[in-house]
Amino acid sequence: MRQDLLLISVMGAERSELAAAFMSVLAPHPVEIRDVGQAVIHGQSVLGIVVALPAASDSAPILKDVLFRAHELGLSVSCEPMAQARWQEWVTRQLRDRYIVTLLARRLTARDLARVTAIVARHGLRIDAMRRLSGGLIEEVEPERARSSVELSLRGDLSDQQAIRAEFLTASGELGIDIAFQLDNVYRRNRRLICFDMDSTLIETEVIDELARHAGVGEEVAGITERAMRGELDFTESFRRRVALLEGLDAKVLAAVADALPITEGAERLVASLKRLGYKTAILSGGFQYFGRRLQQRLGIDYVHANELEIVSGQVTGRVIGEVVDGARKAALLREIAATERITLDQVIAVGDGANDLPMLSIAGLGIAFRAKPLVRESAEQSLSELGLDAILYLLGFTDDDLAHAHDQQGGAS
Repeated sequence: MRQDLLLISVMGAERSELAAAFMSVLAPHPVEIRDVGQAVIHGQSVLGIVVALPAASDSAPILKDVLFRAHELGLSVSCEPMAQARWQEWVTRQLRDRYIVTLLARRLTARDLARVTAIVARHGLRIDAMRRLSGGLIEEVEPERARSSVELSLRGDLSDQQAIRAEFLTASGELGIDIAFQLDNVYRRNRRLICFDMDSTLIETEVIDELARHAGVGEEVAGITERAMRGELDFTESFRRRVALLEGLDAKVLAAVADALPITEGAERLVASLKRLGYKTAILSGGFQYFGRRLQQRLGIDYVHANELEIVSGQVTGRVIGEVVDGARKAALLREIAATERITLDQVIAVGDGANDLPMLSIAGLGIAFRAKPLVRESAEQSLSELGLDAILYLLGFTDDDLAHAHDQQGGAS
């Protein structure tokens, strides 16, 4: 049976009884609620209601009651008929693909949002919602660790995802911000496992370079490390060459280096937050198991897989025990842990910075290049460079308020 549609839009100062006031006005009338939405932005409320009336019924009594109530409350209101074609176009739009764009920086400007929203419009996508994810309190205490994030929820038919990703990558470099573009699906907030590279990801150093300095071969090893991370050398070959240079190093050095490991900004907050939310965590590293275990104890990591450095008579032999954890091995370990946890790869997050991380980044549901080399940044699905590791929480759609409430409810410290 055909029905007439009416769009009611109410705007004004925030009121706790706003929705109740207008629903009670509509309640005596024979109307069906087809759609409803409400938002509050800095003390200002917007309420939209689409109602369906029986065909040929008189809408005048409804309009009179709505207008009178709005006048009583000091609110602005508009009521307009909605054509069936317009309603059907809206319904069809809801079936189109949904995307999320997340902007991240120490501080975001109007210039940043202007550039990003122009790209969105150029590709024919509609912005359904825009919201701030970051809280802002941290900059009052630690201005150098300020973080700002805004999320855009989009809908539309996108014929070339690579083209819009390329534009966002260019804009990111020119603006000095991170821009993440994701398909919005059921897995985005349903990830269950996060796998980290260790060196230059969870910690702000390459452990093998630190050991090499103690062994007096720092420059030689650092040069090989840099070429390997850029993808210029085979990882396994370069790794064995670097480890060989450590022969004769006193094993006591390992403890001293481990005690001084610089944890990456945001790592502790990220891991603590995800663990409270029920995530499993893993270190999959081309570094050394000794240091992975130390991080496991400090951060509460569930799984650790790295290379076992051979030590004989209190000295490093320059060899590793067992199979080298290279890129292919990291990807295989990620699959094994996902199978153990009985989750799909779509529910896995992988984070790394080097070329040897690309295999695991490519198979995870969310692969993130963190402060990565250019080759890795361009190849990975997502890239973060401007903020700490806890910016990953924004990519998952969590706000600072969400996490503060979760922290308060569980009474823990992050």
